[in-house]
Amino acid sequence: MLQTITGRLRRAIDDYNMIEEGDKIAIALSGGKDSITLLYALHTLRRFYPKHFDIIAITIHPDSESFKTDKLEELCKKLNIEYIIYHSDLSNIVFNIRQEKNPCSLCANLRRGMLNTIATEHGCNKLALGHHLDDVIETLFMNMCLNGNITTFAPVTNFGKGSLTVIRPMIYVYEKETRALSRKMNFPVMGKCCPKDGFTKREYMKELVFNLRKDIPKVRENLIGAIMRSEIPGWKKENGNKVID
Repeated sequence: MLQTITGRLRRAIDDYNMIEEGDKIAIALSGGKDSITLLYALHTLRRFYPKHFDIIAITIHPDSESFKTDKLEELCKKLNIEYIIYHSDLSNIVFNIRQEKNPCSLCANLRRGMLNTIATEHGCNKLALGHHLDDVIETLFMNMCLNGNITTFAPVTNFGKGSLTVIRPMIYVYEKETRALSRKMNFPVMGKCCPKDGFTKREYMKELVFNLRKDIPKVRENLIGAIMRSEIPGWKKENGNKVID
């Protein structure tokens, strides 16, 4: 399974020129199955990838009692990957000071800002996020249904001179594959730490796509193909080959 995921990872990296010689990449390590999969896959890829690159891992600690990083520290030490834990006031800001009813967007923006700052301070020029193929589609549905926009995040996002380039190497990886690898390798996945887990708009879209697949088994592949043939910024035009196996 790790070989399959690493192969999909490499294909996405090559398709969108995500990695260049000498890159130093910060991996956003949240403690979920997807970010740990990304950590393992990039660690595996760098052993044989023709372009040399370095990786570090960064975790934003939300100052929640249930958020434990001990196992992640052990994992990074085992893989010989530099690991940085940034203790933030994220939970207090989102739930006490701002008292957000729909906190996911604010939390993500604050977390991203912290990641950018810490990664830059440690000499990184790129930030790798663990978004997978299912995230691409769920974001498309969220933007269409909630905002009236036909768009989703790009595989590579460059915010301009002096800013980190954000890369998403797992855009060709299914969530079921990260779940299977996590079980097989007994990843130290954290339990649900956020009080909003399981009650978000994204969870609703995930359920929607799941139900669509009952009647249209290839709906995800069709949607990714549509994205690649569309005018959505950052996505290459599909060349007629099968997009995802």
